[in-house]
Amino acid sequence: MNSPVKIREIECKTLLNKSAIADYCVNPYVGCQHGCRYCYAAGITFRFRRRREEWGEFLDVKTNAINVLLREVENKRVGKVYLSSLTDPYQPVEKKYELTRRILEVLVEKGFPVIVQTKSNLVARDLDVLKRNRLNEVGVTVVTLNEEVRRVFEPASPSSEERLEAVRLAKDSGLRTYVFFGPILPFLSEADLEVSLTRFRKAGADYVYVDKLNLRPMVWSMVSKVVSKKYPELYDEWRRIFFSESSYYDEVKKKVFEASKKIGLELVFCY
Repeated sequence: MNSPVKIREIECKTLLNKSAIADYCVNPYVGCQHGCRYCYAAGITFRFRRRREEWGEFLDVKTNAINVLLREVENKRVGKVYLSSLTDPYQPVEKKYELTRRILEVLVEKGFPVIVQTKSNLVARDLDVLKRNRLNEVGVTVVTLNEEVRRVFEPASPSSEERLEAVRLAKDSGLRTYVFFGPILPFLSEADLEVSLTRFRKAGADYVYVDKLNLRPMVWSMVSKVVSKKYPELYDEWRRIFFSESSYYDEVKKKVFEASKKIGLELVFCY
């Protein structure tokens, strides 16, 4: 990705949508500046919105989001809201538009509990709003603590340590916190599982989600380019894991489980 991110202002018809993760999900933006090369949202976004740009090179801002949300919260029952399912609510453009912050203010005022998941420490900016409802949760995604690997697969996102610092601040604010450890990148994410899980625990995570890399539409085309260029020695192994019978992720699950028992960390496996 060498092109600058093309930002476009659009209007949405709905914002508070049904979700399989929580009662509702909210996506303030379409696309994502972080441009993570494994993101499942890429295929979904391109399916419904044909774009010429690559994933990470475009972003649509839902400028009427607050007005739409204000209408919807009056007509829908109170329920848990996941923020966000197809974009990062705290990508760089949020500093300018503050859509996520204003969305949180509406949801908190109306009593909708919120689960935040992000790759950005910008979430710490809004802890003053989030802590108004103790049912709210703050989580960050961490693929690896190895910054070299992180920069390869997440080219425009804050460091993993910055994200974990945001978890600590959220915990200090009295909120329930978690780390989404995934997707596990074969032979890259699990270099030292116990060290990673211990770091999550020290940051204040109440629990940790663990997930494998799922080859949703477009994902293999994105990650395979990265692996063949940056980690050519792993390319054949990756193909074996994803396109033939492999016990790799079952073995990883056992290792993660054993490491978590040592440090007393609650796990939730997503596979």
